[in-house]
Amino acid sequence: MHPAFSILFFTTLAGAAQGLVVLLALSALGRVPLAPNFVVMALEVAEVLLIAGLGASFLHLGRKMQAWRAVLMWRTSWMSREVIVLPAFIVLVAVWWYSIRAFAKMPTPIATPLPSQWWWLLPALVLAGALVLWYCTAMIYACLRFIEEWAHPLTIINFTLIGLSSGMVLGCALAALKGDVVLIQSSGLSTLVITLLAWAVRGVSLRRNAGIKHKSTLQSATGIQSPKLVQKAMGMSAGSFNTREFFHGAKAATVRNVKVGFQVLAFGLPALLMVWGLLSHTGLPWVLAMIVQAPGLIAERWFFFAQAKHPQNLYYQVVS
Repeated sequence: MHPAFSILFFTTLAGAAQGLVVLLALSALGRVPLAPNFVVMALEVAEVLLIAGLGASFLHLGRKMQAWRAVLMWRTSWMSREVIVLPAFIVLVAVWWYSIRAFAKMPTPIATPLPSQWWWLLPALVLAGALVLWYCTAMIYACLRFIEEWAHPLTIINFTLIGLSSGMVLGCALAALKGDVVLIQSSGLSTLVITLLAWAVRGVSLRRNAGIKHKSTLQSATGIQSPKLVQKAMGMSAGSFNTREFFHGAKAATVRNVKVGFQVLAFGLPALLMVWGLLSHTGLPWVLAMIVQAPGLIAERWFFFAQAKHPQNLYYQVVS
């Protein structure tokens, strides 16, 4: 597949924002005494990322003024459900931000229950909203049975774990920049564990996809049963939508390099930096981990699309 860069940025930015909000919600529910001003700032960062991701998602649309029509198929389309859930999640995060901001000048820590028995409701709703949004986004791809690299529960798990890892790294980096060590002390080790778990699960999906024996082959597509059948050219004399949108066009060596690169940048090197941060009790490694991980996440998402083999490429792909 040939992914639009707007989709890469949307899924990466939104995933990191969701992970950051989940970290803050779990900290609130766990009564971690985070400073109100820090939580307000972190939620503002999450809102900016969510809105930027939403804006990026419009860039690949042919008729942007008709984007609202995407909600009409909510009964059957996971994309329509995502279009509904994402703005709702943005509003929910904004409501939580406003409620915390109202108490930001209070001397009590943010994890102290608000003067109501429903103090836990907004963090719980935000947590549930992030999980639903991850599920909707991942199911857009996991429901496509004819793309066997995606049609598997690992797609949902990977979207969730990678988003959670990136958001937790971002949260710890923000805490380091803000000088608030409470979040790092309470969630630093969990961030490392989640990042390693995300790497392990992504590795499982890579091995699974590399070993797939596709149901559609050149033989089944052409009806020619010769075992030595080789495609020499695409099925037309010039390029078209099919050749542009369903094949990335990169060389095999490039794809292999991206595969190695995203594992190093998104998982391996950030994990080493997190170990440094945990052992040294300093904030710099967390900031470096965030900076290193960002391009790795974009590369990982590009590879997610590039590795998917659309059956139509049996006709419309240049082989040699």
